[in-house]
Amino acid sequence: GRGPAAADAEAREARLIAVAAIALGAAMLLWPALLNGYPLVFIDSVSYLGQTLFPEWPWDKTPVYGALLPLFHAGRSLWALAASGLGIPVAAIAQVLILSHLLWLTQRGVRGEASAAGHVLLCAGLAALTSAPWFAVTLMPDIFASIGPLCLLLLGFARDRLSAAETLWLVLLGAVSVAVHLSHLPTAMALVLFIALAARGFAPALRAALPVAIALGGLVAVNAWAIGRPTLSPHGAVFLLARLQADGPAASTIRDHCPAAGWHLCGFVDRLPMDSDAFLWDAQAPPNRTVDGQPIAMGGMRLAPEAAAIIATTLRERPVEVAEAMVGNALLQLGRFAVGDTLGNRHLAASARRAVTRMPLSELEAFDAGAQMRGALPALARPWLTPQVPVVLASLALALVALLRAAWRHDRPAAGLLGGMLLAVGVNAFATGALSAPVDRYQARIVWLVPLAAALGLAPRFGIGQTDAARVRARMSAWQNSSSSSPSS
Repeated sequence: GRGPAAADAEAREARLIAVAAIALGAAMLLWPALLNGYPLVFIDSVSYLGQTLFPEWPWDKTPVYGALLPLFHAGRSLWALAASGLGIPVAAIAQVLILSHLLWLTQRGVRGEASAAGHVLLCAGLAALTSAPWFAVTLMPDIFASIGPLCLLLLGFARDRLSAAETLWLVLLGAVSVAVHLSHLPTAMALVLFIALAARGFAPALRAALPVAIALGGLVAVNAWAIGRPTLSPHGAVFLLARLQADGPAASTIRDHCPAAGWHLCGFVDRLPMDSDAFLWDAQAPPNRTVDGQPIAMGGMRLAPEAAAIIATTLRERPVEVAEAMVGNALLQLGRFAVGDTLGNRHLAASARRAVTRMPLSELEAFDAGAQMRGALPALARPWLTPQVPVVLASLALALVALLRAAWRHDRPAAGLLGGMLLAVGVNAFATGALSAPVDRYQARIVWLVPLAAALGLAPRFGIGQTDAARVRARMSAWQNSSSSSPSS
């Protein structure tokens, strides 16, 4: 028979294999940063980097992601050892490791167990055929739009397949994922409701709600400390107003109530509606100028109280028009998930590069030498991006088949996880398209959950799921029982 020493050795070997598989999966997901020669950035990366490098408080974003980035650059490098010619994207490595480990847990949640070969194949497929690696190596909170839903779904449907430490990790990671961007909150709340209905119990929903509650409490506390007012989003009304005036309903409200309402925007009725991005960011847009043309510093932030009043009036007087516009934008967002709009160098010189100039010269040289800053990355990436649309469309059909099969088999953990992934993709389209604007990047950051659901849902099941440690304990118990019942014992 096999003794405890053999079981301990087997446990150590299983842990080493798991660690190696997760590390290899992370390395596969890292490849776009190596292709670029630098971690990927976006226009908004400057707000998160600048939060500690300038420092500059981000009025239009939550401060969570920007507060975490210094843990990986320390004000010196986003591409460690760049001066020696050996680039190591430290912050991006942290993100791909988090993602790879989460995929390991998700495989266990859906299939019952996680296998090293299955994990490596899964990461290879996601790295080659989906948008996941492109957002995993981008210094933006975008990848957490999909990380958050996976955390909540695992807490809700696969708790018995997680260790206590893994459960705690998912609670903390889920809280951070919700808090890094307010657009993640509607998806999280929808998933908590879905878990409550699908799991048929309060405990799963409460587990999933815990990270959301931590995120909400943390954001309110931070805003109370920073601006002296306990609020979730002190200036969020401006973004919804930009969307509603671009769609028409809020522009009609302003026309109907001006000049009697005394709103600042009454002086710009003839310019509305206008493009939502132009409304928010153009220096000549109504929020950023007085009627006589004088600039208003931080105009969008100052407009927030008026924006809230206009939104309330619009929702009260034109609910049908608002609903029609939101549904149309959400449907439009569902079909927009190209990756390319995040890869160019447009505005990077005035945004992300401005933050990197606060680091050593060698870091700035590495940033400028990257394919993205040189404008070469879109062409390099194009062959890898071509399959993504057909992969998503084919995966949607396969994921629905997998979901129906799991439901027919009464496999509640698998059905819940698969259904939740698809729901998260749909709710994200509403949260971004209807409340902000239909933009490819908003859906591309999460649409890779569809191929993930298809791959895991159609993979063979291992049977009743257990953590790696629980499986080893079960084997040791079986050995002890067999030893005690043997004639020689």
